[in-house]
Amino acid sequence: MLLHKKKFLIMGNQNAITYKEIFKLIKENKMWLGQSLNGKNILFQIPDHYESYYKIINGKKYAFPKSVVWFTNLEVPKRSEELVLYKKYTKKEYSNFDNYNAINVDRTEQIPMDYTGVMGVPITFLHKYNPRQFEIVDGLNRYTVLDVAGLNDNAVKNHLHMTEIGGKSTYFRVLIKK
Repeated sequence: MLLHKKKFLIMGNQNAITYKEIFKLIKENKMWLGQSLNGKNILFQIPDHYESYYKIINGKKYAFPKSVVWFTNLEVPKRSEELVLYKKYTKKEYSNFDNYNAINVDRTEQIPMDYTGVMGVPITFLHKYNPRQFEIVDGLNRYTVLDVAGLNDNAVKNHLHMTEIGGKSTYFRVLIKK
């Protein structure tokens, strides 16, 4: 699709954001998240013999896969909206990663308005990502996803986990800066 410059809209699991190949496309602004489902599940009608988790509505079985998002290169109005920031940075409130020079921000709405360094935010930040407001630097999981800082050799050699804070690992983080 990208090779042939086609427009696309693909439904997939939100955790695919953490895959190196997918994350690279997001960072390069070749793919982004489509219109958010705002935490709602999409219902899919399923055959009567399907036995996984389901819901019955008007006598028909429906399944709702969790964490489903749209991946697209179509313009989405949300991508041009400024994220309103109101929190102020304090060293006490924002921890640094043990093995990467960035602060951790646990929720998108907690991004400090006055911090200019690198911040690690959850993947759900990408639902509100505006490329004119923030730059995606890299992604952190066990290592750095794109290794733009050249840290992976050291991380592998020393058995480091890049998302550790006080010795405890957190889930994948998108590294951003204003």
